[in-house]
Amino acid sequence: MTANDIIKDFKNRKFKPLYLLHGDEPYFIDTVSDYAENHLLSDAEKGFNQTVLYGKDTDIMMVLNAAKRYPMMSDYQLVLVKEAQDMKWGKEDDDKKGMDPLLSYLENPLTSTVLIFCYKYGKFDKRKKTYKAIDKTGVIFESAGLYDNKIPGWIEEYAGEKGYKMDQQATAMLSEYLGNDLSKIANELDKLMLNVNAGQSITVQLVQDNIGISREYNVFELQAALSKKDPFKVNQIINYFEANPKSNPIVLILGNLNNFFSKVLLYHYTKDRSPQSLARELGVNPYFVKDYELAARSYNYGKTMQIISLLREYDLKSKGVDSNDGPGELMKELMFKILH
Repeated sequence: MTANDIIKDFKNRKFKPLYLLHGDEPYFIDTVSDYAENHLLSDAEKGFNQTVLYGKDTDIMMVLNAAKRYPMMSDYQLVLVKEAQDMKWGKEDDDKKGMDPLLSYLENPLTSTVLIFCYKYGKFDKRKKTYKAIDKTGVIFESAGLYDNKIPGWIEEYAGEKGYKMDQQATAMLSEYLGNDLSKIANELDKLMLNVNAGQSITVQLVQDNIGISREYNVFELQAALSKKDPFKVNQIINYFEANPKSNPIVLILGNLNNFFSKVLLYHYTKDRSPQSLARELGVNPYFVKDYELAARSYNYGKTMQIISLLREYDLKSKGVDSNDGPGELMKELMFKILH
């Protein structure tokens, strides 16, 4: 099941007694958890029937004591365990059958209780009896992160669900600038939506005006200047980055350039150079294929490989490995090597 599938069941009042939400991507876990906390019970029911616990401040017996209660003036009660990865789960007793109180409950849970464990920033051990018991009587959802090439589609889908449209360049800018942190992207999109009416498009200008991305001096303009081998423009942008380091951290710039030139390298490998095929192989909108075509003409296969190697070298230098230079000096040196 996906996060949306679980929420759809919640909306239709279809509940399982147990839910384990686990995985590396916290956004989808938070989405399900927030919906459950805000919508499973009415405001009148929450007072007696909703218990929210936090892993650091609770233990298994507290969870079980809450789960074993019966609802008052409601068909269900909700027990929500947030940050369950921080909870002391106890040791499973392999020798004495029936002596583990958690397993005993998981194997025969109250159908009037909806018990949700939110286990973030990692996967729950699937070998454990706890996992198998929840899988048998409840729902397990593994929240996996999205690959970079899936982020633009997710941005468009998120905006569409809220009733907004995304300009293609704005989508690309957000995905490149914010990376694959879905919570951060969703938060920035929500702020952007406050500035436009439902049904309208979120444009590049809106993104630039509200997320602190300079119109003229940003990593996308740097990629374009490098593709055209325009040293004057490259140096203008690098000087701007050096003067505004908080808005343009070197780690973010190097990461975006590595992603860009990795796709240029993939372009060199791709035999079918039709726009649709390239867009599919590169994981980009067909609108942006021409950017990679231009870069590939400027940098052949061998040079592209060299650039990727340079980016990794300067990423290490930016972290203090074999270098004491500041970010500005490192970027100027790197740009010279890329252009020559």
